Amino acid sequence: MNPVYITFGLYLVAVLGIGFFAYFSTRNFDDYILGGRSLGAFVTAMSAGASDMSGWLLMGLPGAIYASGLIEAWIAIGLTIGAYFNWLLVSGRLRVHTELNNNALTLPEYFAHRFGEHGKLMKVVSAAIILFFFTIYCASGIVAGARLFQSLFEGMSYETAMWLGAGATIIYTFIGGFLAVSWTDTLQASLMIFALILAPVMVYLALGGAAEMNAAIAQAATQSGVQYSQLFPTEGAGWLAAISAAAWGLGYFGQPHILARFMAAESVKSLHSARRIGMTWMILCLGGAVAVGYFGIAYFGANPADVGALAGKKERIFIALTTLLFNPWIVGIILSAILAAVMSTLSCQLLLCSSAITEDFYKGFFRPNASQKELVWLGRMMVLLIAVISIVIAYNPESEVLGLVANAWAGFGAAFGPVVILSLLWKRMTAKGALAGMIAGAVVVIAWGPMFKDSASWLENVYEMIPGFIACGLAVVIVSLLDKAPSTAVQQRFDEADAAYRRAE
Repeated sequence: MNPVYITFGLYLVAVLGIGFFAYFSTRNFDDYILGGRSLGAFVTAMSAGASDMSGWLLMGLPGAIYASGLIEAWIAIGLTIGAYFNWLLVSGRLRVHTELNNNALTLPEYFAHRFGEHGKLMKVVSAAIILFFFTIYCASGIVAGARLFQSLFEGMSYETAMWLGAGATIIYTFIGGFLAVSWTDTLQASLMIFALILAPVMVYLALGGAAEMNAAIAQAATQSGVQYSQLFPTEGAGWLAAISAAAWGLGYFGQPHILARFMAAESVKSLHSARRIGMTWMILCLGGAVAVGYFGIAYFGANPADVGALAGKKERIFIALTTLLFNPWIVGIILSAILAAVMSTLSCQLLLCSSAITEDFYKGFFRPNASQKELVWLGRMMVLLIAVISIVIAYNPESEVLGLVANAWAGFGAAFGPVVILSLLWKRMTAKGALAGMIAGAVVVIAWGPMFKDSASWLENVYEMIPGFIACGLAVVIVSLLDKAPSTAVQQRFDEADAAYRRAE
């Protein structure tokens, strides 16, 4: 038997085993969606990290660095800064505010209770935005999984690879819910950091050292005309690209799957430890991903005969280097790490979509008195439905992981980011302001690309997150100030939550 297949198979058995174990710990819908708000610091940190760093970390980002050089590292820099401020400003406050706002289990439910009026409309709009962008996000995970299975099993069609890649994730999410997703995330995060630290070290050793690597990169730059080593741009267009890449960091404040980890933490205190663990893990992983792409330029520059391992896809750089340089047993572990990255994000996104339909639509509008068992099983059915829709979107074999993620990430960041931040910091914010912000952010993100496509304008190269985030923030502030102040009850509840957060700090 091939060692790669054995290690890969053992990993799949492990995550499915965790799914079945979590099944028996899931007693009600609160457990299925948020794990009964019982996650400790380590699991919170690993789960937030793994659900965030999906297949794009091991495929999309190294691929972008390999194609364009260190200029794309601004994505990693922006994400690190954004994640830190998300932990600092949002995590603890959101944990307290959601609990005191009717023990809200989802972001739409929190918005509905936080603002009091227009609660139902708030739920519908925010849940609809979640479903739209998450379905695209899930598709990116399925594409990444398909690429991996195609790499592992030569000759496998893209369609078969897609169904196989998505299958295991769907099964353990369906069975075990949030607990399964969080526990598997911890395993997956450990695999990811192992792979991302080991791979660049092995490439470095294979090349013979720093001098050989720099010479190979310089040669590759001469041949392609791309300044791979240039982090700081020298012209306006380059700075625009760097700012757009760094703007990825703004997205953190509005990602429902990351915010759900904060809501599920056992206490505000545990989030302090989680922040330190999570940021350390993140910096090491992002640094490793950048190094994989950058060192890959040197490796294939020095070994042009091996370029065929990429199969013409830059996003295969990590997979190609792994299969060329590692022992088959290690290859199996590292390929499992790539699948882990894909699965960890896909699973929590499926769960969030399921909760949006079950909690915010079904229970919110049709069956307010539905039993816990009914809600759990409907949640499971919705996991299957969203998975099938995402598979349909992912059916195009030319889909690029980073492109799909970029669009969905911008959608959430722009629609929810300013709304979440201001809802936790500004009690004068109103329901109409929140609604106006969500709609403005989502519309700008969706319309920006088509509006400036082929326009030859510099605006075409601006990442849609930036105008979307600004539009949302302005809409929230302007409409809130034009609207009458929130009711005394809403402001009182805000003050109580704010005071509870400061006591818990």
